[in-house]
Amino acid sequence: MTSGAVAPQQIPFCGTPTAPFICYAPSLIRDAYNFPSSLDGTGQTILIVDAFGSPTIESDLAAFDSLFGIPAPPSFTILCPEDGCPPYDPNDPHGQAGWAFETSLDVEYAHAMAPGANIVLVVGSTSSGNAVNSAEAAAIKRYPGSIMSQSFGIPEIIVRANRFQLNQAEKNYSAAQAAGITVLAAAGDGGATNGYSTANALFPASDPLVTAVGGTQGDPYPGGLAGCDPTSETCTGTYGGEEVWNEAVFGAATGGAPSLLFPVPSYQSGLTLNESPLTARTTPDISYNAAVNGGVLVYISFLGPAYTGFWIVGGTSAGSPQWASIFALVNQCRASHSKGPLGFANPAIYTLAGSSAYGADFHDITVGNNHLVGTPVGFTAVPGWDAASGWGTPNVAPLVPDLAGCSCP
Repeated sequence: MTSGAVAPQQIPFCGTPTAPFICYAPSLIRDAYNFPSSLDGTGQTILIVDAFGSPTIESDLAAFDSLFGIPAPPSFTILCPEDGCPPYDPNDPHGQAGWAFETSLDVEYAHAMAPGANIVLVVGSTSSGNAVNSAEAAAIKRYPGSIMSQSFGIPEIIVRANRFQLNQAEKNYSAAQAAGITVLAAAGDGGATNGYSTANALFPASDPLVTAVGGTQGDPYPGGLAGCDPTSETCTGTYGGEEVWNEAVFGAATGGAPSLLFPVPSYQSGLTLNESPLTARTTPDISYNAAVNGGVLVYISFLGPAYTGFWIVGGTSAGSPQWASIFALVNQCRASHSKGPLGFANPAIYTLAGSSAYGADFHDITVGNNHLVGTPVGFTAVPGWDAASGWGTPNVAPLVPDLAGCSCP
């Protein structure tokens, strides 16, 4: 997650007249990716997992909804550890302020894209040890059939021989699969190497039972933003185009690389990287807007009155909760035909992307790379699946019924 304290002046432009940024309200993202108006996630539950949480998330979500005209979620639950959610300490060495930003982004945008879904914020007591795994284990037991989003990770290259925490996470993902839960994770913001000397994926996005969400940037509206109306916060026209997210000015690029830990899963069998067959689980599976100059507007107040308001936020952590919302729409569609939740999504994604529906359901990203400035390697986007953008970004209206396997309301 990358953020900046640049308040909106007139959406979709933010910042100052001499240093303008592009910033997206929820309605603009919905327009860009063609979210259907007939589905809102009703009856579904999205789990947002974060360490520490945010002390002001309930009031911040209410303010966010009010400012953008979004109805409150049917329910918003904060699932704390058994001994309670940790008190906010801005001086905590684990970076509680950063986690509070992440919480705000995840909750606000999962809700904005599926306003009819129930939101559960799953809070880990800390970001270290097994705290997050323990929180997820409790949530998986309590909310079968839900969708779980994780906007965090660790570079595989620094995973040590003692894999206790990784093994516990894998146990959770197996339990989630058995419970019909769709699990997603951000692919990372450190390019193909995560800032190290060799390509490596980010865990948990690299786990074969997790759907890894990479990042894009660009201009999804034709003719630039000339067709956008700041007063109504809408843009006219159809989808324009994106490329791999790689903003050197911010020192950030989408993650995506072969795993150092996991072999090739069956759903990636037959794919190639640099014209050679895959030799390991490789991320990402799918992508979503992650640009900072072109970021989403997140409302926060936990830093006090002087910093209360909107911040522009980008990164692959913006994509994971919004893809979770798309799966909430998929499950709503399935429920309308008395079908159970989709659950583990990767087999369905890869089967669909390998079919004739691919061109209608996804925006194939064929421009750009995730070679982070200052690092030795990256991967280039090509037609179809690639290690920089996966299968690409969603065209939500046709994608949802195709993933659901049925017609939608």
